[in-house]
Amino acid sequence: MARELAGTTKKKLRSALESERERLSNLIAEHVQEREEARLTETSAERSADPASAEAGSMAFEYEKELSIEQNSVDLLQKVEHALARMDAGLYGTCESCGQRIPVARLEVLPYATLCVTCAAKR
Repeated sequence: MARELAGTTKKKLRSALESERERLSNLIAEHVQEREEARLTETSAERSADPASAEAGSMAFEYEKELSIEQNSVDLLQKVEHALARMDAGLYGTCESCGQRIPVARLEVLPYATLCVTCAAKR
């Protein structure tokens, strides 16, 4: 069984989670703004591609790619927020499935991890 997290380790991991939360929030805001700008540009007379053209297909591909990146960022932000809430509740570093301690090495690599390696491998 992994040992209890030291206060300095928790502080370092909280800082990493908070930095990641800020980075992801900014990334999501940028994607939303870029998507809105693209939508406005697409509907303007300056860029009105024929739906059957290669340009329209390329625009659709880029739009889908951006949505996917944005959704991944939103999902990751939710994991970060969940980890911070667990930290505030005194549950951080404990596997949500089996209740065992999550090794510090895993948390340093994946600070939003809520499952130990064994339980994560089962999912």
